[in-house]
Amino acid sequence: MATPKSLVSALYDHWDTVEWLAQLSREMPSFEAEHVLAVVARLAPAASPDQQQQTLRHLVNADILQAQPRGQSYQLNTYVLEFVRGLTREHELGLSAVLGSRINAITDATRKLNEGVQGRDMDLLRQSANKLSELFRQISQQLDGDRHAILELAERAKAQQTDMPIARRYREVLDAYDNYVAPMAAMMDSGPGGTFYRHLEQAEHALDNAVDVLTVQGALYTQRLALRHVAYHAKELRRLGREVLKHCSDTLLPLREEVRQHNVLSAAISALLGRVRKRGLNRSLPVSELPLWRREMSRSVSVGAEVLTIMSEARAYAPVLVGFPEERAAGAMPALDLVDEQALTASLRAAMPVANLLDWLRAHYPHLNDATLLRLYHELIARDDWQAVQSGVASSVTLNTVRVTLYPHAIEAA
Repeated sequence: MATPKSLVSALYDHWDTVEWLAQLSREMPSFEAEHVLAVVARLAPAASPDQQQQTLRHLVNADILQAQPRGQSYQLNTYVLEFVRGLTREHELGLSAVLGSRINAITDATRKLNEGVQGRDMDLLRQSANKLSELFRQISQQLDGDRHAILELAERAKAQQTDMPIARRYREVLDAYDNYVAPMAAMMDSGPGGTFYRHLEQAEHALDNAVDVLTVQGALYTQRLALRHVAYHAKELRRLGREVLKHCSDTLLPLREEVRQHNVLSAAISALLGRVRKRGLNRSLPVSELPLWRREMSRSVSVGAEVLTIMSEARAYAPVLVGFPEERAAGAMPALDLVDEQALTASLRAAMPVANLLDWLRAHYPHLNDATLLRLYHELIARDDWQAVQSGVASSVTLNTVRVTLYPHAIEAA
């Protein structure tokens, strides 16, 4: 048998293969060697046959795949399968009886907790608190897993082919509702018949009482803190139970109602069609027995006033004349500015430091238009050849056609 350390290492090295096999385990309880090799080849197309065989041997030696006692097939290690399904949220729906037995076990642990408080038996008190904490953890884990299992079940039912009979398509949904959601709803009933909230409330009161008694007796802070954490877990478990039950009911109830309505409608239609086939349409559905809304009524079709108005406006429609501007002459196009940027950069570097870059450009290049000056300004302050420092005082610079108000940049040597 492989050590846990080697198992975890092999699980890390071949996680994709193990995850794929865990998904296939829903349809195939055991795998032949050819199936495992096919999965390895699909996930690693570049691997040679020897490397695929080595991966199979590694999984077997690490005890991730276990050989069947009779035959040449393999199955996933139970603990590995549960671990992978827990991480990938691919849970199987649990049994309501298991959840009910764990809830009933809370009563026994609560009774022992009260006995430990009354008899001042710290060992019994600690053991009972640990037992309650473990039960709360198991119930929370099962509720969370069952919620994801319900969602997976509903999505799988919706993804089935639409031409499949609806009773067969939603068979798992009906089984899950009857065998899990309905017993769970009865168990979580807030009335006297429910056990979930009643047992949790008793355990919560017992834990709070134990914390108060230990505080009066001057017990260690760690002991009181441990009991307080268990009490908080009980409160959180009550909230989680309500949330999971509501989520499961909201997911499965619409599908269940769809199946029931479809069954009633299908039965009525089948009975009516059978009667029509045997007795004929006139004898099966006489006019005197038809519902009121099925009687023949005279109908007339008329055109409303709105339609007449639209038609009259359409007949009198006249297109609106739109005057387009005349084409500009070739000489009227604006001239493009040609700028020797290397010479401009050299001139700016020679004039450093410059207190106001835009004012300097306007003074040295007055023949350039305003768009070119602003473009050069933004390009020069973004260069790394020097340092651009923005002033905190606004100033105005008058260009050829516009006046620009800005917080000017000063150019200094880097």
